[in-house]
This record gives sequence, C-alpha cells and structure tokens, in this order.
Amino acid sequence: MRILLVTGRLAEPLVRKYGKGCDVFVTPVSIASFLTPELILRYLKRRGIKSEDYDMILVPGLVRGSTLIIEEELGIPAFKGPRYVQDLPQVLGALREGFKLSRETAADLLFQKDALKRVEDIKNKTQNREYIDKALKKPYNFLIGELPVGFDFPTRILGEIVDAPKMKLGDIVNKAIYYLESGADIVDLGMVSGETNLGFIELIPEIKDALKERGFNPPLSFDSLNEKEIENALEFADMFLSIDKGNIENLVTEKPVVIIPTNQKEGYFPENPKERVEFMEKLKERALDLGYKRIIPDLILEQIPYLARSITAFHMYRERNPDDVLLAGVGNIVELIDADSVGINATMAGISTELNISLLLTTEVSPKCRGGIKELRRALDMMFFDVPKDLGFDLLILKEKRSESIDYEVKSPVIEAREKEVKIEDVYFRIFTKAGGIWVIAHRGTEQILTIVGEDPNAIIDTILEHFQISPRHAFYLGRELERAKIALKLKRSYVQEGELFKKFY
Repeated sequence: MRILLVTGRLAEPLVRKYGKGCDVFVTPVSIASFLTPELILRYLKRRGIKSEDYDMILVPGLVRGSTLIIEEELGIPAFKGPRYVQDLPQVLGALREGFKLSRETAADLLFQKDALKRVEDIKNKTQNREYIDKALKKPYNFLIGELPVGFDFPTRILGEIVDAPKMKLGDIVNKAIYYLESGADIVDLGMVSGETNLGFIELIPEIKDALKERGFNPPLSFDSLNEKEIENALEFADMFLSIDKGNIENLVTEKPVVIIPTNQKEGYFPENPKERVEFMEKLKERALDLGYKRIIPDLILEQIPYLARSITAFHMYRERNPDDVLLAGVGNIVELIDADSVGINATMAGISTELNISLLLTTEVSPKCRGGIKELRRALDMMFFDVPKDLGFDLLILKEKRSESIDYEVKSPVIEAREKEVKIEDVYFRIFTKAGGIWVIAHRGTEQILTIVGEDPNAIIDTILEHFQISPRHAFYLGRELERAKIALKLKRSYVQEGELFKKFY
C-alpha cells in the first residue's frame, strides 16, 4: 500500500523515522496541529498529487475537521493518523491487519475506543437479564440490592462517603452521584467512629429517593462498628460492613454482610496471616450457624509496612476457600502513603484481580486521593486484558510511555537569554481556579475593573488583549500562568499564582 504522510516542518525528522516505508509530504507550516484539511488540500494540489499516486493519505491526528474534502478533491482515501508521531508504527501495523481509520477521529483515539468497546461489550454481556438469571443460580453470585455481584460479574467498586452523618442530605446525594459517575457501583455510608447517630439512619430512605429522582438506583451499604446503629439500619441498607466477633451474635440478617477478622470490643486483631485466616474461617462458620445468608469475608488490607502480610492472608484464604466472594479496602492503602494514587490504584486492581476479589472499597477523603474512584475503575478495565499494556488506553498521567526529542542543527548566531528589569504596568491580573474554570480579575490600583472566566487559556488571553493594552512580556507571563492553571485543573491540584505546581524530584 502506497501511503503519503502529511506533516509540518518541525515534526519531519520524526515522521520520517517512524513512518518508514511511506512517503512524507512536508507542508510549509511549522507545527502540524496548525494545519487544516483545506490547507493540506491546497498544498497537495500545488504539488500536483493525483489519485493514481497513492492509495491513502494520512494527516496528523491533531488537525481539526474532516479529511473528506481531501478525499473528494483528489480521489485518494484520506484519514487521520495518530496525534503523536511515536504512535505511527502501531497505526501502520494496524492498517496492514485491516484496522479501519476515521476521517474525523485521530487513529490513537480509535484504538482507545476499540479497546474500551471490548470492555463495554464484556460489561454489557453481564447486564443481560438472561445472563444474570443464569449466573445467579451459581453459589458464588448473588444480588446486593438489585446489583449482581460475584465471579461472573465485573469487580464492583464501593465508594465510601466518610462521616456521612456530619453532612447535609444534599451534599451526601451530590457526593454519591459524583462517585457513581466516576465508576462506583455501590455507595457506602460511613458512620462516625465513636459516636451514635440513630437519627441519620432514618434519612437513608430519603437518600435513596433523592438518588432515584436524579436517575440513579445504586445499592447502599452501611459501614459502622456500632451495634445499635447497624441494628437500626438493617431495614434500610442493602449491605453491612464491619461485622466481627464482637457484634455478630446480635445482627443476624438475610442481607449481605461483610465480616472482618477482629473483635473490636476486646481490641483483638490477628496479625499473623495464618491465624487471621483461621479466625476468619471460624467467624464465617459461626455466622452461618446463626442464620446469616450471604457472607463476604474481608481479610483487611493493612497499610505499608504491613501490606505484604495482609496480601498473604488474602492469598492463603483464597486458596482454602476458592468459592467465597471477597471484599478488600484498597482506599486504606492509597490514603496511608504519600505517593501518587494512580500507580497504587493500578497495582491494587491487579492484585485484587489475581486474587479474584469481587468488591473493592475506596474513598476520596484527602486531596491526594481525588479522582481515586475513576483511577480504580480505569485500572479494573485494564485488567480485563491478559497484559495491561499497549491497550489503547492507560493510566499514564504524569509520565510518558515513549520519550523522544528532536535535535536541530543550529546555523544561526547563539545568544544567552537574560532577564530585563520589568516595567510596572497600570493594569495587573489576579488568577485563580474555581468550579472547574479559570478566573482572572483585572485590577487598576486597588480597583477591580473586569473579571474574565473561562477554561481555555487562548480564549482568556484573546479576551484580555481585546480589553487591555499590555506589553508582550506581560502577555507571555499571563500565557504561562494560565497554562499552569489549566494543568492544575486537569490534575485536580490546587493552583496559586506564581507558586510551584509540582515538587522538584528528579
């Protein structure tokens, strides 16, 4: 197949490197993303490209608009390649295997959609009523509320609303919806340790009704060590966490319960993995004798430096009890280590998949855990594949998969950059982030004269230049700060004007 790769001047060396076997057409535009289909067509016609010259034209994935105009004018199928030139070999290889490209969507985004579609196909299969009815006949599958759970269903995420009784009803509902839209399947209501809040329990039906009004009907789990609270909540919640030897005798229910290998009343917790497993097995046996119908063991994941022994306990229990549906609290691991949550969530999702753990409990209490549910969901989606790499989607947020740089031959005089004294201008700007947007307040002296709100730094800069005369130096400064604010919003970090966005580490 004769393929013509279109690019800009700056990317030419990399396009030739990664597009071996293809012809390369270099437009007079420096940056490929500045091209449009109309511009590309004009340059190709100027070069005299005809329909018999090539079987396909690939334009940069960052070009906006459809390539259909190129195809109609030249008679050559024209599609979008990848956004990043390093992905060219993967695209060209996929073409040889019959992969269909798009005129509107970049090739690497198509790969991502294709992989995610396979994930959705698996999930959709498990949502089929006939499939569910058949699966529920097996002992290791059951319902929590109306949600099917077990070995024949995807791993379910519980999003815990910590200290729920301290929150207003509307805030609880909004937090629950945020969790559900992030990928949670079950909303866990966490009670306040050391307190008794029986009045809050009466609000659980209102929480369910409010969620239904907003189009959601998730199971609600109830997380408390307080025997009186659990007893009062038995009528309202769909599942109960933290049943242990200290309260198991008095809370018998047909609803699913999560049992943990402790006796909180006596302060007992077996640290040795073997002892923990044996304690859990005896506790499970006692629960069955008492009349509990659906038991979900949680061997308790401990924070580092005790993580290895707790994983050992899970592994040992799984080997001895292959048909038990298990729960693990991964949020505990993420919360108790000062490291970025993305990799930790991915690792815990992988370990949980290996151990066939069906329920994962997590939360987003501290700023370092923001977005944790979405990260965990993406990680679990990756675990549908045998090897979680080269899928078309990933969890690489701050680091890159491939590193490449362009080195140009310098033929012009070289001068050293030097900072000049800054001239104070009569207008200055305060930049901050709020509610998912960037806010810029223009001041003249102590007076606020205009506030500009937006999400795109280019749009904000254009609006500033439309209303104010500022120096090029000032414009460069604002551009830099606005881009930092945008990055902070993307990563859910706090932004302070002229402050460091990241710690220096490397």
